Amino acid sequence: MDQIQQLLDKNTTIDNLNLFCMGIYHQKAQVLAKALKINTTLTTLCLASNCIGNQGAQALAGALKINTTLATLNLSSNLIGEQGAQALAEALKINTALTTLDLGTNKIGNQGAKALAKALKMNTTLTTLIVWGNQIDYQGAQALAKALKINTTLTTLIVRGNRIGDQGAQALAKALKINTTLTTLIVHGNRIGDQGAQALAEALKINTALTTLNLRSNQIGYQGAQALAEALKINTILTLINLSFNRIGNQGAQILAETLKINTMIKFYLQENQIDCQGAQALAETLKINTTLILIDLSFNRISDQGVQALAGSLKINTTLTTLIVQGNRIGDQGAQALAEALKINTTLATLNLGASQISNQGAQALAESLKINTTLTILNLGDSQISNQGAQALAESLKINTTLTTLVLYNNQIKNSIIVIINKKLKINTINKKRSRCLQILCLEKLKQFNRIDEIKSLNPIIYNSCLMKY
Repeated sequence: MDQIQQLLDKNTTIDNLNLFCMGIYHQKAQVLAKALKINTTLTTLCLASNCIGNQGAQALAGALKINTTLATLNLSSNLIGEQGAQALAEALKINTALTTLDLGTNKIGNQGAKALAKALKMNTTLTTLIVWGNQIDYQGAQALAKALKINTTLTTLIVRGNRIGDQGAQALAKALKINTTLTTLIVHGNRIGDQGAQALAEALKINTALTTLNLRSNQIGYQGAQALAEALKINTILTLINLSFNRIGNQGAQILAETLKINTMIKFYLQENQIDCQGAQALAETLKINTTLILIDLSFNRISDQGVQALAGSLKINTTLTTLIVQGNRIGDQGAQALAEALKINTTLATLNLGASQISNQGAQALAESLKINTTLTILNLGDSQISNQGAQALAESLKINTTLTTLVLYNNQIKNSIIVIINKKLKINTINKKRSRCLQILCLEKLKQFNRIDEIKSLNPIIYNSCLMKY
């Protein structure tokens, strides 16, 4: 620690210091805090998992009142209680440099949340506050909600893994009707039910700033899904909603699917929601019409071959989806064969996750044939399935022709190691070639910029132009 103190005292170039799980405790944290009062270059400091406790947090808070350069401070998993949080809150009332504060998995409780909420009413620089896993209930959420009605700089609030419940969600919903700057709200794992979801849905009809809403691992059922679906008919700002590990069911999936036919959502997560073929079929119909979704996650539901066949049919028409995750369902060879036929036609899907399925050699062989034709898929997950050497050999043969697949997951199958080695060698070649191609694209783009011909290539071939912009 003396070396680190000397480094911060004298070094004029270091801007990032990662001291994750270094056994610092409160004594060394106090030494570090002294150095921060003098240092003028450090912008990022990670002290996660160091058991610094309240005393360490208080010392660092003292430093934050003086320091004018530190922008990111990670104090997660440090046994910090309400006293430490209160000290940090007082510092935030004065500090004008810190933009990100991570207090995840501590013990700040409601009192700590209330103190931070008061600070947010005054602070004008903090943009990200992380207080997940801190024993905060609806009272702490209510305090944070009141702060959001006043604060105009916070863009990300992560309160996951607490117990704010419906009351806390309702309070945050009221704040969202007023707040115009928060773009990301993560409240997963907070015992939020239909009433909380309904309140948030009403807020989404008015709010014009929120782009990401994570409601994963709550207790939201059909009524909550219905309310959110109605809100999404009006809201055009939200681009990501995570409803995984709730109780949405087929009815909820169906009503959300109808909404997505007109909504402009980009990423949609419905993992483990008791959805079977009916829900999958409804979402498949949506994919035939929707032109904005790039990711849909239906993993660990109850979807069988019939549902996957419907999704495969939609992939023959859809031209925007890049990621389909259906792992952990009841997909067999018939489902795999349907998807294989779709991959022969589809030109946009880049990631297909079929892990933890009932796919055997027949399904693998069908997918292998499609890989000889498909030129866009880069990631295919067939791990934890029922594929043996015969199916793996077919996949290996397909890679003699395919030049775009860079990741093929085959763990927990019954495949000889020698075949896996052959597959991995070919995948490595594809990865290297892909990197080289990206580098060449960037060089070409830079040359075109030099000669002011960028608009020419854009008008001649938009696909090449867009691929050039995807820097490696």
